[in-house]
Amino acid sequence: MHQRHLVCAAVLAALGSVASAAGVAPGSLVVSRDAAAGGVPADVHRHAVDHVLIISIDGMHQQDLARCLADKTCPNIAALAHHGVNYTNAWTPGLSDSVPGLAALVTGGGPRSTGLFYDDIYDRTLYAGTNTQCVGNPGVEVFLQEQVGIDALNGGALLHLDGGGAFNPQQIPRRKVGSRCVPVYPHDFIQTNTIFEVVKQHLPHAHTAWSDKHAWGTDWVNGPSGQGVDDMARTEINSIDGPAGNDFTGSYDGIAPAYQHTQKFDSLHVRNILNQIDGRDSTGQSAAPVPTIFGTNFQTLSVAQKAPNASGGGYVDAAFTPNANVKAAIAWVDGAVGQISARLQARHLADSTLVVLTAKHGQSPADRSGLRKIGHAVGATLSAFVGGGSDPATGNNVGNGQVTDDDVAFVWLNDRSQHAAAKALLEGSTACPDVDPATKTVAAIAPQICADNGGAVIDLAAMPWKFGDPANGRTPDFMVQPNPGVIYTTSQAKDMEHGGAAPDDSHVALLVSHPSFEARTVDRRVQTTQVAPTVIRALGLSPWLLEAVRKEGTQVLPHALSDDRRDDR
Repeated sequence: MHQRHLVCAAVLAALGSVASAAGVAPGSLVVSRDAAAGGVPADVHRHAVDHVLIISIDGMHQQDLARCLADKTCPNIAALAHHGVNYTNAWTPGLSDSVPGLAALVTGGGPRSTGLFYDDIYDRTLYAGTNTQCVGNPGVEVFLQEQVGIDALNGGALLHLDGGGAFNPQQIPRRKVGSRCVPVYPHDFIQTNTIFEVVKQHLPHAHTAWSDKHAWGTDWVNGPSGQGVDDMARTEINSIDGPAGNDFTGSYDGIAPAYQHTQKFDSLHVRNILNQIDGRDSTGQSAAPVPTIFGTNFQTLSVAQKAPNASGGGYVDAAFTPNANVKAAIAWVDGAVGQISARLQARHLADSTLVVLTAKHGQSPADRSGLRKIGHAVGATLSAFVGGGSDPATGNNVGNGQVTDDDVAFVWLNDRSQHAAAKALLEGSTACPDVDPATKTVAAIAPQICADNGGAVIDLAAMPWKFGDPANGRTPDFMVQPNPGVIYTTSQAKDMEHGGAAPDDSHVALLVSHPSFEARTVDRRVQTTQVAPTVIRALGLSPWLLEAVRKEGTQVLPHALSDDRRDDR
């Protein structure tokens, strides 16, 4: 298939349903059988796994994993693969932003179940956090990122690693419930339960932990109960650190590569995991049980990938040959995995711990020759339908719809009666603007969305079975997947992005490892949503305790567990 058709084909594949039948592998893990559909197992004491550790190496493509294993540049990850199942055809569920990417891993569902599309979305049914009486017409921008910490109150600087130690009330949207106007915290915003809630509710004395990149915006992993995670590390990657005044995604001193600063942030997460393995909380200050489910994500690779190609970021070619920064980032992450593996061994926990190594998302484009940075072209095209008004305190979109874009664009119309006109305008603007051959950047942003040669304007109302019905207020009206290589930015600080269904975005590493496993490669197409039911099954519970699994029919990963069946209810 010609390269220019790959994204369009990938979009169609990602938007289709993927049915993965389970299989059996010699040497696989033995777990207990459930007593009844959706129920608690009759004999949970028989299962061999007491702990599940999930590590997301954000940005790690399957090709990155394959190359480092072949080149022997990731010996610690290779040690996991030596007794692991390597899924070479694993994909995110249609979207690859960090939020839906993580939601897939911890709920077993895609956005139609979770209601999570991006870390910056729009909800037509909610009111601004500053609108404490819920008056006027609803519709507000909702963040699940750094703005949710109180440091960002009234536009404040993000000076504290813990985001200021509390929620920012201005960024907590509100819902009208009868005569009341109630806050909607991130854990209220997710529409399905999580693996953390399930184990706490159904395994006696279960303890859960998670470390992520946003101190308060990641609160949604708690699930609707708000209490799924016992030990939530409050670390904010966008907090300011270092003499250059950058956050952890920028250069520490204004000279060293940004990914080296990100290593400092990721080291905090390594420390958290090591403390938890040692029977302490993430801070190391208090005794705590070793978590039943715990884990983290690393951002170092993602930051190295995004860095300008000319300064060592990204890849040398379309074959995913790593440039200097990416090569160093993978080596650093491998060392972090080695520290964690060694501590599990030292504490005699390796035999009772299932390790899942994967990625919330990949990064696009690996092949810089096709890069086009065309700015916020979708917003420019739809300026008559979105924008033009904001919350005076926060600047958030209020009552005027929204476009969120990276290397994909989502469109929320606040007035859905404009749907046909907006669709016609998008479909009439699919041409590509010219870009400078050196900078790969457009000279001036034009209403040209560059979706005419492998891209697509996707009317999400036509496929409610995938992302939900836009009439529900949460689902976007349109998804614009541009041609391969297109990024909706003019920033010279990055040459790659993620978020959509392009192959480089969504074809990710997935390795499930346990000392009892024999090394195995599975080429069958799977989705990262299948991690969640696999985790729950490994702990001796029914995957159908996960609401998204029931709704979407998500299967346990094939060959991961010894008593898998096609119908895992």
